Amino acid sequence: MTVLPLYLAGTWKTGGGAPLETRNPASNEVIATVSTASQEDIDEAVSRGRSAMQDPSWRNLLPHQRAAHLHRIAALIERDAEKLAQLQRQDNGKPILETRALVASAAGTFRFFAAACETLEGDVTPPRGNYVSLCLHEPLGVIVAITRWNSPIASEAQKVAPALAAGNAVIVKPSEFSPLLALELARIAEEAGLPAGLLSVLPGTGAMTGAALVAHPGVAKVTSTGGTATGRAIGHVAAEKIMPVSLELGGKSPNIVFADCDIDQALNGVLFGIFSSQGQSCIAGSRIFIERAIYARFVERLVDRTRALRIGDPASERTQIGPLITRQHRNKVEGYVRLAREEGGRLLCGGYQPDEAALRDGNYFAPALIEGLNNRSRTAQEEIFGPVALLLPFDNEGALVAG
Repeated sequence: MTVLPLYLAGTWKTGGGAPLETRNPASNEVIATVSTASQEDIDEAVSRGRSAMQDPSWRNLLPHQRAAHLHRIAALIERDAEKLAQLQRQDNGKPILETRALVASAAGTFRFFAAACETLEGDVTPPRGNYVSLCLHEPLGVIVAITRWNSPIASEAQKVAPALAAGNAVIVKPSEFSPLLALELARIAEEAGLPAGLLSVLPGTGAMTGAALVAHPGVAKVTSTGGTATGRAIGHVAAEKIMPVSLELGGKSPNIVFADCDIDQALNGVLFGIFSSQGQSCIAGSRIFIERAIYARFVERLVDRTRALRIGDPASERTQIGPLITRQHRNKVEGYVRLAREEGGRLLCGGYQPDEAALRDGNYFAPALIEGLNNRSRTAQEEIFGPVALLLPFDNEGALVAG
């Protein structure tokens, strides 16, 4: 069995942790076995990261020189865009049109922070004596970036690019369900000439690798995208360490449709808001509030449009709905549909596992629309993280805001 190495401070090596398999959600076939980090690997990555960022060859770079590294990474992402997009749709099941957009977003993120690096200014603070006082920005240290499986490479770019632009070293802990894009980003950064030690990619589970990185005394900050329970655990450790954190956690985002809307545009926005990424997004519009004056006709058209969404192989450019990340997650999403019905909800469409032969081995789930519940129900309040939307009528803006 070939095990892909991890990237430890400029060195590709077999980690000391137990290897993990990553599977294609469209077929559940193993597409790679990846090396994971041990505590010794983590200690080495932190130590070498601190040394690399303190090395004068990096520390003394002028802003435009540091920005040049980010520009080169962006250019290489664009060069390898199709390869990266195809790998991502295998690793996390998103349709190819979405993964292409995420790769383009990653390149744009590196370009944005390259520009920010060049244009960021310090301040001359108001004098209170016969002297000049300056306010300058300094790097924090080693930053741990924990990313989730729903938007690999775009999420990694949003954490790595600003940290490098500020002069820090970064250790990426990608999701155990989609580690391949972070490793590809490491390959690109190495080719771009990023000094060894400034970037490490350490796959592993959140409970082991993630927890060890967060608790490490040499880590200066953690930026994490993930669930609320994980965020609370990170926040607790950060409080003990007196360490800054950036947490992007769960959501239960509302979409509000007023009676005077352009219904065609509203339908497009609602459909994209909840069903892009198969609803596996913290900003998925999973509660759809619709003004009662247009509720019946809007829902009728929404149900028709939802039923018409094309579920299929993420490799096809016609596919609009791909598989969910794992069987376990699909079962969780299906459990919320059962909960909604137990709470008195009416399932208008979807909410089942397709039984077509081409879809049977994957983690597919038909997009679901549910009505008949109120905004205080568990289905309305708990994040489902899947293609399930609750339809909620309202009479006027005041009543809606009052809840």
